[in-house]
Amino acid sequence: MIGGRIVDGAAGIDEAGLERLVAAFYARVREDAALGPIFNDAVDDWPRHLETLTAFWSSVILTSGRYKGQPVPAHRKHLDRITPELFDRWLGLWRETTDARMPAPAAALLQDKAARIAESLKLALFFTLEPRSDRAA
Repeated sequence: MIGGRIVDGAAGIDEAGLERLVAAFYARVREDAALGPIFNDAVDDWPRHLETLTAFWSSVILTSGRYKGQPVPAHRKHLDRITPELFDRWLGLWRETTDARMPAPAAALLQDKAARIAESLKLALFFTLEPRSDRAA
């Protein structure tokens, strides 16, 4: 519910479903051997962080506009611990959780969006251009 109205998005996804999904997913992330230590060290207030993450997914899927953060700077602060491979681990857990908790069309939509977001974040965090050569090859 946003502003007193029920928001129902693509594939039957709604705010309540996103809230449950985000809570279940990040419970798994916190217990994951690779991701858990990074997230648990980075997050001081899990209830508030889960609200932020739910607002993020609400903005992405339901176009609610609730999320006002900046994901790239938030991740860049932890660049010394993040690797491109960890994004694949995150996506694997996301896929498992969405498959288990959401109807197939909703899971597919959420997985597609997550893959695009992960790719964008990886490019923003890790992509570098080789120096240009002024000489023709």
